Amino acid sequence: MTLSIIPTLLPILVIVLMIVWKRIPVHISGMVGWVLTILVSLLFLNTSFEACLRSSLSGFVLSLPVSLIMLTSILQMSYMEQTGALRRIVVFLKTLAPGNKPVQIMLLNIGAGTAMVSIGATPTSILPPLLVALGYSPFVSVAMATLGFDALCTYALIATPLVVYSDLSGASLIQAAQIFALYLPPISTLLGFGMLWLVGGWSLMKEGFIPCIITGLTTSGIAIAISYIPFFAPAIVLTGIISGLGTIVVMLLYLKLIGQPIHDRSLLTPEDLKVERQLSLPAAMSPWLILTFFLVVTNFYPPIFDLLFNQWSMPIEAIPGKPIKTRALWNAYTWALISTVAAMIWLRPSREILRKTRERWLHRAIKPAISAFVFYAIAYVMNNSGLQNVDGVWKIVDPETNNMISILAGASAAAFGVLYPSVSAFLGLFGGFVSSSQGSGIAMFTKYNLLTSEALKVDGLIVNAAASICSGLANAIAPAKVQGSAATIDALGIEYAVIRKSSIIIVGITAVISTMALVYAYL
Repeated sequence: MTLSIIPTLLPILVIVLMIVWKRIPVHISGMVGWVLTILVSLLFLNTSFEACLRSSLSGFVLSLPVSLIMLTSILQMSYMEQTGALRRIVVFLKTLAPGNKPVQIMLLNIGAGTAMVSIGATPTSILPPLLVALGYSPFVSVAMATLGFDALCTYALIATPLVVYSDLSGASLIQAAQIFALYLPPISTLLGFGMLWLVGGWSLMKEGFIPCIITGLTTSGIAIAISYIPFFAPAIVLTGIISGLGTIVVMLLYLKLIGQPIHDRSLLTPEDLKVERQLSLPAAMSPWLILTFFLVVTNFYPPIFDLLFNQWSMPIEAIPGKPIKTRALWNAYTWALISTVAAMIWLRPSREILRKTRERWLHRAIKPAISAFVFYAIAYVMNNSGLQNVDGVWKIVDPETNNMISILAGASAAAFGVLYPSVSAFLGLFGGFVSSSQGSGIAMFTKYNLLTSEALKVDGLIVNAAASICSGLANAIAPAKVQGSAATIDALGIEYAVIRKSSIIIVGITAVISTMALVYAYL
């Protein structure tokens, strides 16, 4: 067992060294890790080459909700950017809560940030320029933009990570959402205090105590209500959007109650006013409004939901006997593409704008999509190492000695024993940090967490949810995310200072989740 752990861990260690030490791009590091994973499976774990290819193809299919929503949402964002729609939305956000810094931070970074990332936008790219324009330093702007939406990162990209978790763990979407909800109140609240600490230290934390508590309870409370109240069950995939918008509304009501201005146009520059005149706010938001409409119809209208989710599940069997339901016509990427095209009625792009949109999309989208695929492929090759065709049936032969995940699970159970539920949170943080994606982190370690939990006779869904949530928290310190955010304000070079400072917050919150996981696992 000890000797088999070394080659099993080799691909992961190489990926970490390439990203952290050599600072090699995530997609290239992932491809190297994928090749190494296949070599380890072939040379040490009695896996056939065909099995490796089929496992990789399964990983590719499973990655589609993540990789395709990346492609379509980045296309939509590039399109909105080139048409001026994004600039118009930023001008509007710039006028909100100008006289109350804590409320402004909660409203923009948690409220707007959560809603944006849930609809498929990228707050790490959108918010830094806005925050700099509002007077925040480049360092603080990048740190807040990468922190704010992380509490409900599970609902990013129309809840794609939650869907992936459900598919891999076997839990229903509702059951998965209820388990995740157990962890949300402290995360939402602590992230708010973390941002206040970054901006103004303990004094701003004291000043913003009430808005921060209200924001944390609102964000998590809405998510809990949607997961536990049967009437709202169809809105599971819209949880992040509803929670983000609910937080904005509550913060604006709070300003009204304390008698402070909600909306102040005095901050707008002549250029901002020109942007306002060129495009109305509803027209600018039309891609998101149309997308939300389609998602409400496909999830709330039972006949359509049953048709797209169940009847037309479109399964693909890369490994015979193990179908993967793609649900291509239900998944958000289809409707993100349709809504982008439909919004042309209001945004009326020229050929030149469409050309620039295509160029910007290709520049931004291909590498993240490749990263999503290779990390899912790594996960599936690891999950299916030892797979062989035995008399026409594909199965893992002798999993205790030939399967990477079984080897790691057994070693973890032996090494950490009853403390493993708390360790899983930090494992999830590690997965998110390495892959720069919560979905990829979930794919890499779900089976590992479930098998280890089974060996310890604890609730694997509770344990895996802790790891999955912490994979999302890693967005705030993942090099690829922070570097991309810094690039939007021409501040490359500050990313590692941001990572060091934000790591204090993220590791602290992970420790809280770690403790909660240990308690929940043995209740």
